[in-house]
Amino acid sequence: MTSRVRTVTFDAHDPYEIAGFWLQVLKAERPDDDNPGDPYASVPADGLTVLFEQNNDEKVVKNRGHLDLEPETTRDEEVAWLLTLGATIAHDHREPDGTGWVTMQDPEGNEFCVLRSAAERAATS
Repeated sequence: MTSRVRTVTFDAHDPYEIAGFWLQVLKAERPDDDNPGDPYASVPADGLTVLFEQNNDEKVVKNRGHLDLEPETTRDEEVAWLLTLGATIAHDHREPDGTGWVTMQDPEGNEFCVLRSAAERAATS
């Protein structure tokens, strides 16, 4: 038997609010059954769900897992757009030759990476 990943879950202080950020990032529609104050909020994304569940514990160290985003646009355009949504840059791993990635944080401090697009990778191979 084989399992497939159905849901990736993150702890959140305000599941509805942080899901709103990720709905914009992933250009997804909010499910009708998600409401402010609910203990869970979900973001449907290409065959899996990113779920945020209520947890008031503070984030103490780097995430043990994170999402890697491959933009349809360029990596640098995606990073600039994500900054306008409230993300911050945690570590910039871009190299002078155009390779590399950017580690960012969402408004609750969860890390995620922005990789080069498929077109950018193809142009340098």
